[in-house]
Amino acid sequence: MIGAMTRDELIAATRDLLDEGERLQAAPELSQLRRWLQRSDDLLSDAWGSMDRYHMAWLLVGRPKEIVRGRPMTADEEVAYVREVAEQKTAALRMSLHAVEEQGMPFRGETGGER
Repeated sequence: MIGAMTRDELIAATRDLLDEGERLQAAPELSQLRRWLQRSDDLLSDAWGSMDRYHMAWLLVGRPKEIVRGRPMTADEEVAYVREVAEQKTAALRMSLHAVEEQGMPFRGETGGER
């Protein structure tokens, strides 16, 4: 858990994760994706609470359309997977940023900052 944060800190952390998500789409790497997903999951959970199964299914984050089962992914499949997941999670982060920055929605653990 990241803990209490200001609105400004949440906005800055979300923007950093958005930048990293865009870098992952441009230069896909599975190990970096895993670390980035954990950091973004932690931030979103701290800000909005844990997501229930409905929300996770709606976002489809981490579920590529073409799941490879029973064998390792080829290099091309891995690149496509990283790009797809990074694109989906980046979209979720953009929605979070929009809610905080433009709509002024309150979030868990908010300690102040500009609205």
